[in-house]
Amino acid sequence: MTKQFDVIIIGGGATGAGVARDCSLRGICALLLERGDIATGATGRNHGLLHSGARYAVTDRESAEECIKENMILRRIASHCVEQTDGLFLSLPEDGLEFQAKFVEACRAAGIRADVIDPKEALRLEPSANPAMIGAVRVPDGAVDPFRLTAANVIDAKAHGAEVLTYHEVLDFLREQNRITGVKVLDRKTGQTAEYRAQVVVNAGGIWGHDIARKAGVTVNMLPAKGSLLIFGHRVNNIVLNRCRKPADADILVPGDTISLIGTTSSKVPFDEVDDMYVTADEVDLLLREGMKLAPSLEHTRILRAYAGVRPLVASDDDPSGRSVSRGIVVLDHATRDGLEGFVTITGGKLMTYRLMAEWTTDLICKKLNLTAKCTTAEEKLPGSREPEEEVNRRLISVPVAQRASSIHRHGDMAGKVAAGDAARRSLVCECEEVSVGEVEYALNELDVNNLVDLRRRTRVGMGTCQGELCACRAAGLMAEAGKYCVRRAKEDLTAFLNERWKGMAPVAWGDTLRESEFTMWLYDGVCGLTSANNTK
Repeated sequence: MTKQFDVIIIGGGATGAGVARDCSLRGICALLLERGDIATGATGRNHGLLHSGARYAVTDRESAEECIKENMILRRIASHCVEQTDGLFLSLPEDGLEFQAKFVEACRAAGIRADVIDPKEALRLEPSANPAMIGAVRVPDGAVDPFRLTAANVIDAKAHGAEVLTYHEVLDFLREQNRITGVKVLDRKTGQTAEYRAQVVVNAGGIWGHDIARKAGVTVNMLPAKGSLLIFGHRVNNIVLNRCRKPADADILVPGDTISLIGTTSSKVPFDEVDDMYVTADEVDLLLREGMKLAPSLEHTRILRAYAGVRPLVASDDDPSGRSVSRGIVVLDHATRDGLEGFVTITGGKLMTYRLMAEWTTDLICKKLNLTAKCTTAEEKLPGSREPEEEVNRRLISVPVAQRASSIHRHGDMAGKVAAGDAARRSLVCECEEVSVGEVEYALNELDVNNLVDLRRRTRVGMGTCQGELCACRAAGLMAEAGKYCVRRAKEDLTAFLNERWKGMAPVAWGDTLRESEFTMWLYDGVCGLTSANNTK
């Protein structure tokens, strides 16, 4: 039997989750399909910067204006996903001060607060900043956790009637003449196929949207742009640091949770590499070299791991060469563009503008469905951000201080769902990130966790200094106890998780990071029997 929906959304990144939420809030029956877990593409592979728009003010005023508006909206509706750190744009001697005046003028024209401050004041506000700076501008940048943000949108979409299926890959489209009427889907967990029908199908697959569009018989000219980043072992800075110059490689140092990260690079890559991004030695050198110019202490700070994501840059329809590339929001109605009814593509944009992208897409869906419901996502707070932190903290006063703070930081007002009534549930699975047994159980029961990597995205298990060395085995045991899999499958999942952690450690495997990885291998080889024959590394 084929199930019927009003709209099917392909892609479980922030944009797809945002479309599912917006649709469900407007009373539209929505299905969200994701071939892996949520936030596995570009959404989960960026620097987590809550852009003020200042970075784009000189070169792209439209994007800058979109960013500052969405920045202020996210501070209101997604407070548990956001850290209001502020940001500093530093002029170094090699940059000069010529750009600063143009930068400040462009920021203010775009509606972005930009305060020129004395370098000594900047150093007092952020001691890690390069003391050689000759100029500083303070802007309303911040940090945002993309995993929490995406999960909160999914939770709210489901609460309003949307259906969400992860590990479901679209194999083909169903069509009647010149209309897309649904999709054929593979359940990657069971191997079974199914068909789902809808009046509108939305392609929100990011860089993979190129291939999704091709399956529908239309062309969306995308150019994969790889961006590499480094994660440091502790928070070097508490205010976002930027270079005050035109956007370039390795010019943003962002604090987030327990770490800081430097990014990004930008290089074109072929489509056959987008599923297996790797970071090169040259990219590590560049990121470290340029990062030290923002914060000199990075020279002596342990690098935890490196990772890379792919931006979905879109070539103009009238420029098949791909030379005219947009970094802005691109909404394509394939009925008017290609004569294919019932199919829409949303791509481009940034994590910061996911909500606006979802609004524009849902407005188009409503037009196609002859609905007049208005968007409310700029006013309605996301789950986790509906109660003041002080109130949540008061209700959880019996939970140990560090554990309580971490749980509230990750889940906001949903932290009350984390069982902490007895010592067993308050015991820690992950010491680095203060993740308790109760929090893992909450994630397994309510947050669509299928494996250890999913669990990492929901709770930060394995994202701390030990990179899974101490917590991965405990977490796998809890998943086995919860009936997620048998002992054999638990060992396979544990191996896959450690391999995934090693993939990020390999490009920076020297010093403490190399010693840590070797110790992890010895530990899991000796204690768990995950020998080299099991492909532990």
